[in-house]
Amino acid sequence: MSEARTPAQIEADIAGRREALAATLDEIAVRVHPKTIVGDAKARAASTIDRTAGRAYVAVNRAVSDVRATLVSADGSPRLERVVPVALVAVAVVGLLAVSARRRHR
Repeated sequence: MSEARTPAQIEADIAGRREALAATLDEIAVRVHPKTIVGDAKARAASTIDRTAGRAYVAVNRAVSDVRATLVSADGSPRLERVVPVALVAVAVVGLLAVSARRRHR
């Protein structure tokens, strides 16, 4: 059988539970406070932006590395058989854009 508790033990148990309940209520009050909610939302948004920017940096870095590997040999010299056609295409695109811009202004 369980031992009978004294009134002092019961009062101490009640006081302990009151303190625990007060701490829980304080924590709930902090969590639902508008400043806390706004701060959490800002932190999540900043984290998402940082993660997205990091992924974009990695993707751009990978694309630049791939293009460089395509246009430059391992020793650092340009691969003319690949650079010349790319340069010609770039000049053609710029030329078409210039002609198109002139026609729009007339």
